[in-house]
Amino acid sequence: MEHHQRASHQDVEGKGLKTGQLGLLAIVVIGLATIAPAYTLTGALGPTVQQVGAQLPIIFVIGFIPMILVALAYRELNTDSPDSGTTFTWSTKAFGPWIGFMGGWGLLAANIIVLSNLAGVAVDFFYLFLAQITGVESLADLASNQWINVGTCLVFVVAAVWISYRGLETAKTVQYVLVGFQLLVLGIFAVMAIVNWENSGHGMAFSWEWFDLSRVDGFSAITAGVSLSIFVYWGWDVCLTLNEEAKDGRKTAGKAGTITAMSVLAIYLVVSIACIMFAGIGSEEIGLKNPDNAGNIFTALASPIMGPLAILMSLAVLSSSAASLQSTFMSPARGLLAMGHYGALPKSMAKVDAVHFTPANATMAAGVISWGFYAVMHILSQNVLNDTILALGLMICFYYGLTAFACVWYFRKTLLNSVRNFVLRGAAPVIGGIMLFVVMIQTAVDSWDPDFGSGTAVFGVGLVFVVGVGILLLGVAAMLVMARRSPAFFRGETLKMDTPALVD
Repeated sequence: MEHHQRASHQDVEGKGLKTGQLGLLAIVVIGLATIAPAYTLTGALGPTVQQVGAQLPIIFVIGFIPMILVALAYRELNTDSPDSGTTFTWSTKAFGPWIGFMGGWGLLAANIIVLSNLAGVAVDFFYLFLAQITGVESLADLASNQWINVGTCLVFVVAAVWISYRGLETAKTVQYVLVGFQLLVLGIFAVMAIVNWENSGHGMAFSWEWFDLSRVDGFSAITAGVSLSIFVYWGWDVCLTLNEEAKDGRKTAGKAGTITAMSVLAIYLVVSIACIMFAGIGSEEIGLKNPDNAGNIFTALASPIMGPLAILMSLAVLSSSAASLQSTFMSPARGLLAMGHYGALPKSMAKVDAVHFTPANATMAAGVISWGFYAVMHILSQNVLNDTILALGLMICFYYGLTAFACVWYFRKTLLNSVRNFVLRGAAPVIGGIMLFVVMIQTAVDSWDPDFGSGTAVFGVGLVFVVGVGILLLGVAAMLVMARRSPAFFRGETLKMDTPALVD
């Protein structure tokens, strides 16, 4: 250990982040805030039910399998080499700078996409909440005004950037309140739905057939459903980006990621079963397959289920998306910080605020890019929330899968040393990575069709394909530019397989 510590101090300059700030509970809460159960469910339940019907619960279980397998890979890599760059750092150590850069780019792209989506949901529910508390229904329609929508989105992004810039202590306090509130409301919603399902006029009695995968119509429907369910689990890896700022970062961050993922699975199963029992899967009125309900399920179901308490659900989704908007900035900010620190991106991204110990330029850059992406997508897409969720699935599958394979290759010399190593560093990551890459490829093939997603096309090609694959190609272009401007990283000089970790 002494040799390791000397190497860390002599050969590797720290990034400037403040260590030992966060314990296990705080990181789990930040992980839950990033996943944002209320926000993700209202945006993803509808599109997923459109694909798989009443088999929603089994799709959530199937989508969870690669997540937990990849989470095990993250935990192994974090224990060995904790670094806030996560996918970028580990992929570079395993496969070299070129693949590592694209892994980091995939992580950044996923975060930028979801930040824009979060902001969009926050805008919708902000004006819905105003309409509910004032009784002026026309206020809810303001979200449909393009200029007002994009302008309000900018306000939310600025607020989230400011809180993130202020440091983890401020962020942690905000998250305890917002996460606790949304989980309480989801619990009330689920209980009321299950208790009153027979009175809804559309309900279905609970059936174990909802867990029968053979009832899903076709492999494409399964992959589309899994891709959407992967979206609802995404975000637990923010726990790992905080490893340099955690207490006992080698163990705490990885454990927090696993606990977060397991907790979210339980929440999703309960809420999805409650929704099917109360609303059914019909295509009319409150039915889950009603296309008018697909974008925001809780908007359609809150009043029938909760009555006068429905305003709590609007507030829960608003607080959920706001909490996630703030906490999600932590991941791309620290990803940009790591890429700047090792020279894969301009060194300006590596600047850390001397007072708050946060990635200064990286946090602001993430805010500017995410708002710009939202503004462009809001103009191009007929259903911006659905299309960005589907495009996000491509990005998640790419960088999670790459991290899983990086784990196997990084530990290849020790895989056969024990059964534990073979399972946790070999078999589990390989299976998880293959599952994710299969979903990614199938989604890319399907999304070429303009009818995939909202039906929006760019030069005859589906918008989801253009956004998902186009962003990866943009990453290749950025990589080539940086290779000319910053050749040291791409020659393998700044980050190698044996580069010591910054956490002792």
